[in-house]
Amino acid sequence: MSLKAAAERELYERLTQALEKYKGKRGVLIAALQEAQQIFGYLPRKVMIHVANELTIPLSEVYSVVSFYSLFSTMPTGRIRLEVCMGTACYVKGAEELLKGLKEELGVEPGEVTKDGLFSIATTRCVGACSAAPVLKVGEELHGKMTRDRISPLLEELKQR
Repeated sequence: MSLKAAAERELYERLTQALEKYKGKRGVLIAALQEAQQIFGYLPRKVMIHVANELTIPLSEVYSVVSFYSLFSTMPTGRIRLEVCMGTACYVKGAEELLKGLKEELGVEPGEVTKDGLFSIATTRCVGACSAAPVLKVGEELHGKMTRDRISPLLEELKQR
């Protein structure tokens, strides 16, 4: 067995173990998918099939939840996910310029991952921090009143974590 196959098998074993506590319960799909995404980094079709099989629910239900909620990704993401809020307040206060700065600084477009696998960029709808617009979401952290000149120092800080 190749090293890659062994690593993948280990991830699926971790997922199966994590899903045990959800079996036979109602209303647990979002929590189960969050755990799956935490283990794999994203939710490819094979993982969605595994979740559906383990929880004995239709794949169509799993897919509809994954495609509805923006917190789930079906594409690989960087270890650090950068999301620019494009809600009205953020947009009016410079979110477009912030996004442009991130794209130039990292050399990737929204939905792409940097070559080193460290960062990915995405846009999101309102994050509910309108008074701090424009907002950059880094994982679960919100960085308010972001400006283009604050991008480089923030990225350097994130690389050190």
